[in-house]
Amino acid sequence: MRIAIAGLAHETNTFSTLPTSYEDFRVTRGSALIDAPFWQRLADMGHELFPLFVAHATPSGRVTRACFERFLDDLLTDLQEHLPLDGLLLHLHGAMDVEGVGDGETAILRAVRDIVGRDTFIAVTLDLHANLAQEVVIHSDLLTAYRTAPHRDVLETQERGARLMIACMEAKIRPTSLMIKLPLLLAGESAVTEVEPARSLYARLSQLDSSPGILTASILIGNAWTDSPQTAVSVLLSGTDANVVNREASKLAREIWARRAEFAIDAPTGTMDEAIRMAYAAPEQPVFVSDSGDNITAGATGDSPVFLEHLVNAGVQGALVAGITDPQSLKQCFAAGEGGVVDLFIGGRLDYTFARPYAARATVLRLLHKAQGVTPQALVRVGNVEVVLQPDRQPFTDLRYFEQLGIDVHQKKMIVVKLGYLFPELRDFAPRHIMALSPGFSDLRLDRLPYQHLVRPIYPLDKEAEWRG
Repeated sequence: MRIAIAGLAHETNTFSTLPTSYEDFRVTRGSALIDAPFWQRLADMGHELFPLFVAHATPSGRVTRACFERFLDDLLTDLQEHLPLDGLLLHLHGAMDVEGVGDGETAILRAVRDIVGRDTFIAVTLDLHANLAQEVVIHSDLLTAYRTAPHRDVLETQERGARLMIACMEAKIRPTSLMIKLPLLLAGESAVTEVEPARSLYARLSQLDSSPGILTASILIGNAWTDSPQTAVSVLLSGTDANVVNREASKLAREIWARRAEFAIDAPTGTMDEAIRMAYAAPEQPVFVSDSGDNITAGATGDSPVFLEHLVNAGVQGALVAGITDPQSLKQCFAAGEGGVVDLFIGGRLDYTFARPYAARATVLRLLHKAQGVTPQALVRVGNVEVVLQPDRQPFTDLRYFEQLGIDVHQKKMIVVKLGYLFPELRDFAPRHIMALSPGFSDLRLDRLPYQHLVRPIYPLDKEAEWRG
């Protein structure tokens, strides 16, 4: 069978002032998309694979229209050149918002279906933080999403989508897909799949997969920082028996709704100053503290110096902020050299809503020059606090980012990261984690955000929200 693989993924924070342009995307093309053993097995079975491209960008503000149209034109051109196709595997996120267009996934599926026609089987893999529109479900034949947050099953999900697509094509089956939206708004940090209630709810999915008439089941937590009519928690099932799909989707949705009040952040929370006090009162070391309002992985800018200012004012020892996006201050540090002292205005240039540049005298401790796969960085000291300055919005999601700067995390009492929940390696490593409810574009206090497009009422913003199934 002739199968194409492609993708365009972005998690959009519509509150952010930082637009997402073409240059912000990382693009993988051709054979690199199918270098895993799974794909080789498919080729050995006689399937003809056409890996086109997969583009993805770090979460940020709305995707510019010019960027989106350029990628969409490339995708449609590539598809046209490889017609006819028996199948198309699309890797999407599910929470893309485009300037002047709105829901990006709807626009993609609508255009793709027009090109490939109704006979081509379209399977879609999604992030579990997807805010999916019903039209995406209508234009797709099968949809399946990640089942872990933090995400540990990306490749597993993509392979599941391909495997189910091929099984359906070989059996000449066109599944029924059904999505049920709940009037429920959750931040991802309130639905970590390793703790209740998400843990047991997501455990139900593999059981449903093996049920007669069901092919794959998903729970979409959604992305609370995409202000759109699609933003909400959803249940999504694809299967061969429409009655079973409807029954099981409704049952799962009722289970989620019944447990809606149980969803909560799985770490101690507090203001920035409270988080500092909790960290220094804790016996563990290091204590990781999430600057959650400036969470790069939720689309914030990563350049707010507000937490740094609080640490300096607190006069603490052994604290590290990793890191702050500020190419201008970084350039000054390189000009001063290691051991140099330089007056900086740190951060506050990308997020000019919640932050302002922080005037500080810094001592340059260490410089990391640009090398293969590594951008330049500077480790500086402001007061008694160490800070990593970097040119881009790379979040410190795992230990190698500390190691490449020669930072021994075991020697730090408190490490502030521009994250929400910790990513898998840090989550597994951190002796203790605290969630600071800091201000910013990814504010976890959802009631403080200026929503305009949500379908209301929605729980917990509207406590009286009802859903009867």
